[in-house]
Amino acid sequence: MKKLVVVLSVVGVLFFILMSFMRSSIESPDYEVLRVLTRKAEIRRYPELILAQTEMEAQTYNENSSMGFRRVAGYIFGGNENGQKIAMTTPVIMEMGQQTEMAFVMPKQYTMDALPHPSNPQVKIAKQEERTLAVLRFGGYSDDATITEKAQELKALLQKEGIAFKEQLIYMGYNAPWDFIGRRNEVAFVISE
Repeated sequence: MKKLVVVLSVVGVLFFILMSFMRSSIESPDYEVLRVLTRKAEIRRYPELILAQTEMEAQTYNENSSMGFRRVAGYIFGGNENGQKIAMTTPVIMEMGQQTEMAFVMPKQYTMDALPHPSNPQVKIAKQEERTLAVLRFGGYSDDATITEKAQELKALLQKEGIAFKEQLIYMGYNAPWDFIGRRNEVAFVISE
């Protein structure tokens, strides 16, 4: 019995090490930190990005996260005109408002012309122009209450600092559901130029 516990413990530790290694090898967009506001908040300049995105009617994270993820993941897992698989990147981005958009950033190696057309008409390939975001990082699992709380915290900080921003909330998630340790989430607002 003790051997079984030891073996299962070793397998569990190796699994978490492997998952951490795999997560660190997933591509994320480069950005420039323009200003550090607090230990968890900063102003970042993001370059132009190419996104695979879908729009949804509901306005909440809880209502949209699974459906939107399935649509866009379907595209990168081969749901496109070539049946081509495209590498997963982080973060998954949700722009929340009257309509919610969920998007995956396409790997840097692709241009708009090099990406295959989505099979699902609800998935679009779009270019997102360079932009500056105020970002607040937090851990754990996300839900509507947590995202709202963190967005209010970021708004209060920006107002205190006298930084003008657009009201549309952006949520960025970096982890698969089975990542229990070191989860990374962010809420953001576009800084008004």
